[in-house]
Order: sequence, then C-alpha cells, then structure tokens
Amino acid sequence: MMNTLPEIEADVQKLAQRIGASATDLPTYGYSRDGGYPHVEVDATHYHYVVVERGRELKRKTTTALDELLYWIFADVTHTMAFSYELKHRLKDQDPRRRAFAKQIELLGIISPAMAARRASEIEEILKRNPYDDERIKQLNRMRKGN
Repeated sequence: MMNTLPEIEADVQKLAQRIGASATDLPTYGYSRDGGYPHVEVDATHYHYVVVERGRELKRKTTTALDELLYWIFADVTHTMAFSYELKHRLKDQDPRRRAFAKQIELLGIISPAMAARRASEIEEILKRNPYDDERIKQLNRMRKGN
C-alpha cells in the first residue's frame, strides 16, 4: 500500500528538521509551484518526483519504493544546501565541488548512512568524468586579478 501525500510530507519534514533544511528547500505535495521546484505525486501504484518549469514538465522519476523517493528528494535538498554552504565558506583556490560534495555527503549521512554511501558513489562517478580542477580555479583567480 502506498503512503499518502500527507504521510510522505510528514516523513520529509522530520528528516528535513534533522539537517536544518528550510521549507523552501522542500518539494510540494500534489501540486507544482513551478519555477523548477520539485513536487511529489502519488497514484494507486507509484510515487512520482516531478519538476516543472514554466508549465512544462522537465523531469519525472517514478518508483514504487518510498525509500527511493526519499533519496531523490534529499539528494536534491542536500545538493542545494551544500552548494549554499560552499558559497558562504568558499576557499578561493579550490574547486568548489570539493567542499560542496563533502557537505552533501555529511548532510545525507545525518539522514541515512545508506543515502550518504549511495551519493558518494554517484559523486565518484561524476569525478571520473570531470575530476576536481584546483589548478583551473587558481588560473581563473589570477586572471581576475590581472596577473
């Protein structure tokens, strides 16, 4: 039996409190606020995680597993939180993803070690294709200074 939207919202709220996520970081339930913000839908057999922008559906993920839906929600929530954190604590000669990815894994670990491990594995794959590049960041900083 599928959880209802109010049950999912309550679960998400509890987990969000553990990591200090704000209401604006969270999806809506049963309706879209548009603007690229995600929302959750439930039908008789599936959970749907949907992103709509300018009235156009950009992304729809569908699952029968509540844990999968929660992972999708918190992968996005912690991504936003982690990059906001990085921006406030930027190290000028370091690839910003270093700090942001580490923060995201830390936040997910507060919710679930399994979520953190899964995201760490996904980040590892991202970095295989696009490795950290501190040297490029240093070069950009030198160019901005005119050196």
